[in-house]
Amino acid sequence: MRVVGGLDASVARLLPWTGTGGKPCYVLGDGTGYVSRRADEVEDIQLDMAYELLGHADGLLAEPGATAPQIHFLASRLKESLEQVQRIAESRGSRLEAALSPPEPPQPQSQPQPEPQSNSETSP
Repeated sequence: MRVVGGLDASVARLLPWTGTGGKPCYVLGDGTGYVSRRADEVEDIQLDMAYELLGHADGLLAEPGATAPQIHFLASRLKESLEQVQRIAESRGSRLEAALSPPEPPQPQSQPQPEPQSNSETSP
């Protein structure tokens, strides 16, 4: 979503957390505000956790004696991590698309069109 106001354009950024009921959260801005900086920190943590989880998965799946509960726990954490990484990719992709697209030209204010006048008089 791109919001144009004068010469500045702000992009609605999908945040790496959800609101009540799992609804997506967004912030408008140029990416330098407190919420945007906090979102960057959370994304970094989520990506680091995903890399660590992949390393853990390599180790666990290489063990022939991994139990079903261990595999189930790993699959659950991988699912959560994949959802987070997907959300980060969606957010960054949207911001990149908005940054690469040309700004929308301002729309001219529409002037009310005069109503056509009917000629109710008849000429002889």
